[in-house]
Amino acid sequence: MFWHETLYDVLNIINNVILTVIGVPFFLQLIYMCTFWVKKKVFPKSKKKNRICVLIPAHNESDVIYDTVKSIYERQNYPKELFDVYVVADNCTDNTAELARKAGAIVFIHNDPDPKTHIARYAIAFGYEEIKKQTKKYDFSIRLDADNHINDDFFNLMNDCYNSGVEMARPYESALNMTQNKYTKACGLYYIFDSRFSSRTRERLGIDAHVNGPGSMISMNIINKYGYDSKGICDDAEFCYRRMLDGYRMHFVEDAIVFEDLPSTFKDTLAKNKRMGAGNLRLIFTRGMKMLFKFFTTFRFSYLEMFLTYIFNLICVILCTWIPLFYIYDVIYLALTGNGIILTTLGAEHYYTLLITTLIVIAFCLGILFCFAGILQGLILVLLDYKKMGANKRRELIDGVFLFPFFSVVYCITITLGVFSKPKWTKVNRNKIIKKNSD
Repeated sequence: MFWHETLYDVLNIINNVILTVIGVPFFLQLIYMCTFWVKKKVFPKSKKKNRICVLIPAHNESDVIYDTVKSIYERQNYPKELFDVYVVADNCTDNTAELARKAGAIVFIHNDPDPKTHIARYAIAFGYEEIKKQTKKYDFSIRLDADNHINDDFFNLMNDCYNSGVEMARPYESALNMTQNKYTKACGLYYIFDSRFSSRTRERLGIDAHVNGPGSMISMNIINKYGYDSKGICDDAEFCYRRMLDGYRMHFVEDAIVFEDLPSTFKDTLAKNKRMGAGNLRLIFTRGMKMLFKFFTTFRFSYLEMFLTYIFNLICVILCTWIPLFYIYDVIYLALTGNGIILTTLGAEHYYTLLITTLIVIAFCLGILFCFAGILQGLILVLLDYKKMGANKRRELIDGVFLFPFFSVVYCITITLGVFSKPKWTKVNRNKIIKKNSD
């Protein structure tokens, strides 16, 4: 056997191992999609009303902060005397603080000349420490981003959850600007997948939710005990990791909806995912490995599920590097050997047959991924939850369904670029589109 044939065989074995490893978390996501029919969990309504603090870190957010704070005070169906909104104006050079106060928020000014501290976790940690100093005491907190809006019963629903014994929970994440353009429709469907499919199934099966985004509810008992002790870039995900490793259970409150401003261009997606890509990959190799080890000592499936979900960031890198490089090499090698240009032991006919088979398999797999795992799941999301996405009719989102698979490719590319870049807290382009809150 020629050396290049041996090399080809070795690389194929490596590729098959990689495909098997990738297939496990993909299979888990397939299960979530196929169990879309399970009923959502609803926490029992509670007559007891707890005190709530809302924490919003804001860096030069004068475009959106006033509307965000104002909408909370005006629209929440919750006793006004039982909640307060706190805004941390972090290293701002605009009038974010002034506008937040005007809207009714209590503002903390946080300035630190060290550029290494110009990321959200420093502002959040500072905000929680200042809240702990207040004469008012709170039962739980809600953390929002500066552009977020929440549905009218958000506080009531989180209050019901808290009074059921839950100390950390996440909401359903939707979009302010879902119908802005074709890009936001595809983008929104991608992010909403985790809320409608994955999170609902986790909650019904007793698997811990991923409390890692805006709208997260955290008991003040946890804040008082640990503070905001995240050290990495993806602070919200790390905080969830830490508390899970401490033994806390995480839950999902599906009818509590937070509306986010989605990236409306590739440039905006890249800016967002650069932080996520770098931060989540580091998290996998630190806290993620602890999750994996803890699964083998406790056999609590939530630890393994969390690890398998976050490993998608590593999979994105593999999909953008190893997979295309290997199959380009594979096709070129088989074309050369199959046509007798390179001499082989097994003969040209053998490799020509392999070439045809490989091309058919590649086309089949891409077709399945784009049509079944892409378009079909996007279509199911639109059919089920179009109202939560801000659309009046399902057909408003249909073009996003067909673009959904292409955004998945964009997501992989931007996450991969993020892994190889140095993230920082940058000014985000906001889309001035206000979604009317609905229940």
